Amino acid sequence: MEGYYLKFFVQENFKMHGRLAYEWLLEKAKANGIRGGSALRAIAGYGRQGRLHEDHFFELGGELPVVVEFVLTAEEADRLLALLEAENASLFYVKIPVQFGVTGERPV
Repeated sequence: MEGYYLKFFVQENFKMHGRLAYEWLLEKAKANGIRGGSALRAIAGYGRQGRLHEDHFFELGGELPVVVEFVLTAEEADRLLALLEAENASLFYVKIPVQFGVTGERPV
């Protein structure tokens, strides 16, 4: 299949509508028929402000980057982005064309 790899970058403790942004984004996507998504916590990174955040044993401030990713059809990607626009969500994202599929037999 042809589609898109849609990747969002948020700060670990960033909240949207009273929820952690990565949880809110996954929940919104699932409620709108998106078949799967993942949130991955980074070990280091920096964003718009240029401040470097790194994972240290004693640093538990929730400031690390989190990547929320989806592999979607073109229609699903458009639908998810339109939903976020309607919610007035200000999120940085990357949208990359991809081919995707499933190998072997699908589980029942």
